[in-house]
Amino acid sequence: MTLSTSAEQFDADAGDDGEIADAVSAHPVFANAPRSVGFNKLRKRLIRQIRQAIADFDMLKGQKRWLVGLSGGKDSYGLLALLLDLKWRGLLPVDLVACNLDQGQPNFPKHVLPDYLKSIGVPHRIEYRDTYSVVTEKVPQGATYCSLCSRLRRGNLYRIAREEGCEALVLGHHREDILETFFMNFFHGGRLSAMPAKLLNDEGDLMVLRPLAYAAEEDLARFAAAMQFPIIPCDLCGSQDGLQRNAMKEMLAGIEAKMPGRKDAMLRALAHVDPSHLLDPKLFDFSSLSPTKDE
Repeated sequence: MTLSTSAEQFDADAGDDGEIADAVSAHPVFANAPRSVGFNKLRKRLIRQIRQAIADFDMLKGQKRWLVGLSGGKDSYGLLALLLDLKWRGLLPVDLVACNLDQGQPNFPKHVLPDYLKSIGVPHRIEYRDTYSVVTEKVPQGATYCSLCSRLRRGNLYRIAREEGCEALVLGHHREDILETFFMNFFHGGRLSAMPAKLLNDEGDLMVLRPLAYAAEEDLARFAAAMQFPIIPCDLCGSQDGLQRNAMKEMLAGIEAKMPGRKDAMLRALAHVDPSHLLDPKLFDFSSLSPTKDE
């Protein structure tokens, strides 16, 4: 998705009454944000969706400190900014630590993230682990790197979260990520599963949280463009053609274009599961069903 919406476009779209009343009281990350009605509506919608996800999945239970994964992409930048906004307003009672795992990709601009995080005064940790060499060595030529790359990244982030005294790893996956994962599992894995908004890791000592579960990728792209985040493209996973996820993305985009609102309907469906109307005897005791006979 091209991040083409500029700050000037947001101001132009807002009309004459584009000032945000509370702009001066915002976190420093919003210092150069557009002061327009259009941007303010977008920001409020994303905040509302995050708060709804936090409430629906009880994400604050037992939480005091979060490690926020920051890849340098639009979604993780947006997640961090919106969480900082909530914390600034006293609506998020947890400490935040931003973390970037430098995986050793060629030409990765190592200065971008630490410079940005220092400029907005956010506690952070930059960790170097050359998982790129591991991935390129283990994965056969022509195959996709994403699965192994993701597992290696997640394992390191779990370790860092423990070292930083965090109870949760917080990631920037959004509505489209969840739907794409569902259909990948549906078509290629033969199972009904997606990305949960809240997950306990295998070791049982850390939560994985996705506060952007209800947020649309398009909104996050517009938000990132307006905020002028210093985006770092992924030259490893995102550069490969023919990925299954790209096919799912195109499919969902086509459905949404023909039938607007279907993505939201699909997401709602994932939250309204009727086991008795599926085919999994492990989820529903079909053997106990029998008609009631009058004596």
